[in-house]
Amino acid sequence: MTHRNVLISAAELADRIDGGVPPILLDVRWVLGDRQGREKYREGHIQGAVFVDLDAELADPPSVELGRHPLPDIERLQVEARGWGISDGSTVVAYDATGGMAAARAWWLLEWAGLADVRLLDGGLPAWIAGGHPVAAGPGAEHRSGSVTLSAGHMPTVDIDEVAEFPSHGVLLDARSAARYFGDEEPVDSRAGHIPGAINAPTGGNLREDGTFRPADQLAARFAELGVTGDVAVYCGSGVTAAHEIAALAIVGIEASLFPGSWSQWSGDARREVATG
Repeated sequence: MTHRNVLISAAELADRIDGGVPPILLDVRWVLGDRQGREKYREGHIQGAVFVDLDAELADPPSVELGRHPLPDIERLQVEARGWGISDGSTVVAYDATGGMAAARAWWLLEWAGLADVRLLDGGLPAWIAGGHPVAAGPGAEHRSGSVTLSAGHMPTVDIDEVAEFPSHGVLLDARSAARYFGDEEPVDSRAGHIPGAINAPTGGNLREDGTFRPADQLAARFAELGVTGDVAVYCGSGVTAAHEIAALAIVGIEASLFPGSWSQWSGDARREVATG
């Protein structure tokens, strides 16, 4: 297994900035049902970071057929990435204020699009502030002119038909909360429950109380207890927090496929069976 360089600590990021080699910084603050990310960015962000709107820039428009956050068209993603200042060979660091739950979407998408060095700021903005590092307020960075060339398919995915068969030969992880998995509640999608054969592995279990990732040995033990061996695929509500699970798996050297449409696509298709309990 090849362990991936997924994370960067606040101290290491500060050293790179102070050393005059700052990475491209993406502020990806987003929470389901909360559209105040840009306002929070203006209240305080890491100097030089550009705000990235997850709904508008890291996804195509929602649809019943494809779910709430379909993968963006690769040409449009390239335009957005160039506007963030990304060029071929750039190092990119994405962060949020929720333990990487939203920033992981940017991490996964840019890896999927072929960028070689993308990291998550471990612990996000709270870890940066806790380390005594400064924040800036105001509108922040303007549109930039990067020159990156992106291409799709550098991270594995499964479609809705493939994910239906996945539990017959691999491990399918549902990264949502236990309540949503069991079907006790469903705050946003059309039906409650989970894909038959999926195993519940809430994304929050990847994190310590301070919002940093658990050490690699603890993550490895967690996934071993879940029976993760061989082929692995992950879904969540709409393909956002599942990327966080894939990042955690990558830290311990396990490659996993993303089901981009996730529960929002599955539950919207009346032909698909739903399991509860």
